[in-house]
Amino acid sequence: MSLTRRDFLKLATFFSSAAALNACAPALRGFANKTPLNLLSAVEFTALNRITFGAKMEERARFAEIGLQAYIEEQLAFESINDLTLGLQLSNFSTLNMSANEIEAITNELFDGYNRRRPIHELRQATFLRQLYSQRQLYEVMVDFWSDHFNIFIEKEPIFYLKTVDDREVIRKHALGNFRDLLWASAHSPAMLTYLDNQANVKGAPNENYARELMELHTLGVNGGYTQNDVMQLARCLTGWSVKKHFWLGEFVFKPKQHADGVKNVLGLAIQESGQHEAEQVIEHLALHPSTAKFICAKLARRFIADNPPQEIIEKAAQAFLATKGDIKSVLRVILFDGLAFAQPKYKRPLNFVLSALRALNAEANGATLFKPLLRMGQLYFNWTTPDGYPDASEAWQGNLMPRWQFAFELIRNEIPKTTCDLNALLDVSPTGSLQSNADTLASLLLGAPLDRLFLNRMLDTIHSTEAAPEETLQIIAASLIASPAFQWR
Repeated sequence: MSLTRRDFLKLATFFSSAAALNACAPALRGFANKTPLNLLSAVEFTALNRITFGAKMEERARFAEIGLQAYIEEQLAFESINDLTLGLQLSNFSTLNMSANEIEAITNELFDGYNRRRPIHELRQATFLRQLYSQRQLYEVMVDFWSDHFNIFIEKEPIFYLKTVDDREVIRKHALGNFRDLLWASAHSPAMLTYLDNQANVKGAPNENYARELMELHTLGVNGGYTQNDVMQLARCLTGWSVKKHFWLGEFVFKPKQHADGVKNVLGLAIQESGQHEAEQVIEHLALHPSTAKFICAKLARRFIADNPPQEIIEKAAQAFLATKGDIKSVLRVILFDGLAFAQPKYKRPLNFVLSALRALNAEANGATLFKPLLRMGQLYFNWTTPDGYPDASEAWQGNLMPRWQFAFELIRNEIPKTTCDLNALLDVSPTGSLQSNADTLASLLLGAPLDRLFLNRMLDTIHSTEAAPEETLQIIAASLIASPAFQWR
């Protein structure tokens, strides 16, 4: 008998009602024993899942071999990690290394919908493949973090040919570098200036959008000590910061004739007339402001530790930020070395949910066919319309379960085009081949530990009641584990 979607949803409902039996987040429980599939303690498994998009078996083995601190240091030295295989996968995406002018030109070669959207499609697909296959997992996690922090909605015209350059030259170039350099690059990014309307910020008709978000979202934070007058004065400093529209299309340009005259006063700084340098003075000041240090470190702690991270960790990280003049690696060492011991369950955002399932089960995917599931779940790449980026708090994502259940069902049944999951290959590591052993193997891969025996027995009884064909039983177990509340948390 073939399992229907109705049967699967019945199983998903069962696991929702049985969440308490599995403690909702089993990765944070103590593990009874370490086995070949369960190399890590609960705390270690949680830590690894915070610094990757989901722990693969080889990553668990490496982590167990060298320990937390050495593993993090290895990941921080990302340039020494061989990612040649990924590079070959990305070689067909020609727009990734083009200038904005070149990208815009090829979109007009043919007047059809695909060619117009080609750079968007290639950037989204490349981002997915990097997160799924890259050995430089912490680096990719930080690229994702900064993409949210400096969020740009790619569907706003003409961002479609500007965002690829921003991703390459702003976010990826500085993701594990220095915050000052990252902020500086973002402030001069045509994609950012266009997204936040600074090309419309001119003498006599100031536009405050970018000036406001530069302080509220990129540096000081909403409670960082700036005033509305500071926003207005910074907007005056930023008049004339624009983007070329003709020759060298899409490059940054400063237009002196559109720049507001006179002295400006921002955050107590008297900014003398100096054209483009006026705003750059303020950017330098914002980059190392104590409020910036605290705001950035709080966001990083929220991403890696908990929705409400310990204040002592934030303060210590902020001190490291200021002492090193914004060195991102130094800040991460504090948050990861000192903070992961305080990790609390975080509900997986859609990207983490999809990627962690694919990575745990060693699935193959090209990314493009997963855009629709991600859109249904609410986190398609570069698709958040407002400048605050996709939310990081657990409560923002807990109400939209149906698309997750559908993804679990379709993944395990190999119903997603160009996406394959081979359970038989995974279960070659199972010592006995018994149903219980196979279930434990799948649970260890997906949840980090074998299932509670009572929970496992109830699950198997429920599956048997569906009268599924024998070859479908493991599919039901795997899909049900992915759909279960336990897998939704990391």
